[in-house]
Amino acid sequence: MTIDSKFYTTTVHGGTEPEPRTGAIMTPIFQTSTFVQSAPGEHKGFDYSRADNPTRTALEVALAKIEKADYGLAFSSGLAAEQAIIQILEPGCRVLVCDDVYGGTGRLFRKLFAKYGIDFQFVDMTKPEEIKAQLSDNTSMLWVETPTNPTLKIIDIEKMAEAARSVGALLVVDNTFPSPAFQSPLDLAADIVVHSTTKYIGGHSDLIGGAVMTRSKELFEQVKFIQFAAGAVPSPFESFLLHRSIKTLAVRMQQHERNAFAVAEFLSSHPKVERVFYPGLESHPDHHVAKKQMRGFSGMVSFNLKGSYDEVVKFTQSLKVFSLAESLGGVESLINHPERMTHASVPEALRKKLGIGYNLLRLSVGVESSDDLIADLTEAFGA
Repeated sequence: MTIDSKFYTTTVHGGTEPEPRTGAIMTPIFQTSTFVQSAPGEHKGFDYSRADNPTRTALEVALAKIEKADYGLAFSSGLAAEQAIIQILEPGCRVLVCDDVYGGTGRLFRKLFAKYGIDFQFVDMTKPEEIKAQLSDNTSMLWVETPTNPTLKIIDIEKMAEAARSVGALLVVDNTFPSPAFQSPLDLAADIVVHSTTKYIGGHSDLIGGAVMTRSKELFEQVKFIQFAAGAVPSPFESFLLHRSIKTLAVRMQQHERNAFAVAEFLSSHPKVERVFYPGLESHPDHHVAKKQMRGFSGMVSFNLKGSYDEVVKFTQSLKVFSLAESLGGVESLINHPERMTHASVPEALRKKLGIGYNLLRLSVGVESSDDLIADLTEAFGA
């Protein structure tokens, strides 16, 4: 599977216009908090950088372009973007959330917003009967992450859109794992797309950010007001870095996927691996759904390692190219232990149900030589 050829042009040119005064090909870093007005309330489109900043505006145009949206909004983190989406809801609303969701998302919903009267129900969205059983008149939103984190289940976005429409609910899709290079949820009838731009869109492990994209003017205005009123916006410098990173998104994602395939196939045949989770493999139970709605399968691979917890730790410590760290989507390869790291906040019973145990490891496969990555894994297995 391949990236749409037009996407390469969109990533390079989206949101970028030569700066009119100097002709600079990149939007400058407008490192300013405020803007001079010619008269009270009369300005050149910018009055205060929490509301809008030229560097951030260029980024938001680029974010909209790559996700085939009409509107894009940048936030200071992925969780800040998620928080803004939930804040358009009222107390008493019900939100159905895919059960295998990023640990920070679940923590945000369970620990923060649940106490404000929003009912979050975590369900297996690969099972239509579970969705049907939870839908009700006060269901206001379905929250989908696909591929899921960390077991890489694939949720059918079009079916979730049908379920949402049946009760007048919104469909939100977290598109962080595939990135806009490999999946376009708005084309599959999603209402809102959210990203942790820290990950693949940023791609260099040097910034924290989030984004919300939509084709609805009404939803844009609601989330835009929250962005302005709450103020969780990225700085001009981080906006510049992220806009720069978007320009190489297509070429980076192609290499991430190529390497992930090689690593997944290697792990699938290794005697010390119990199970591999990668939607690009035909053995994946949701491969047919992934093939239908994705243009590629991205760079995330999870697997169960045979052995004790001490052996799992030894394996992670023996790697030299892969680094043991939180996060994902950077050019360098990372390994993560979800049970003790990214998903430690998930209730233990749910972790066990999802299979997030001591021997589950999650790889963010980078853009290095696939031969070097496989050699690194081979040496760690030997240890």
